[in-house]
Amino acid sequence: MALLNAEEIARLGFASCGENVYISDKVSFYGAENIHIGNNVRIDDFCVLSAGKGGIVIGNHVHIAVYSSLIGAEKITLRSYSNISSRVSIYSSSDDFSGCFMTNPMVPEKYTNVIKKPTVIGEHVIIGCGSVILPGVDLQKGCAVGALSLVKDSFPEFIKIAGVPAKAISKRLREIEKLQMQFENSKKISE
Repeated sequence: MALLNAEEIARLGFASCGENVYISDKVSFYGAENIHIGNNVRIDDFCVLSAGKGGIVIGNHVHIAVYSSLIGAEKITLRSYSNISSRVSIYSSSDDFSGCFMTNPMVPEKYTNVIKKPTVIGEHVIIGCGSVILPGVDLQKGCAVGALSLVKDSFPEFIKIAGVPAKAISKRLREIEKLQMQFENSKKISE
């Protein structure tokens, strides 16, 4: 994976970008002026981040794996320590599939009925490969999404979900909270 250097990242025109950011030179950005990237973020090959007016906000220590996409007119938030596996699609807007309206961005807005809702991926959420997250979903802290899941509903903290549509499977352990504290304390000591 060839990475963009700091100068190349700055030229992309992000709303803000932190330190220790690794972005593949094969990532596509649309609406970069509406994208905020925190510290210690890696975005791998062939990802697409398309931010509408709502923007995309990426926290600290976030990884977005190959072939993933974040697309939508509303805000998409990836909180700190979240992990997006390969081929994940996260949306904050969607066409109306009822047949009552036309679809696609090349049709004037008065003929469409695009659904726009903020989408939130909470702290320590992991999303398994090939999963799709639909507009308006709020995956709270510590959720784990199984591979190839379709997530159309929001879920509470530290729950494992999977399926089409995704359903709660079991609770998830909270040990990562202790590890986060240890990690953050070790960073303070080394500074």
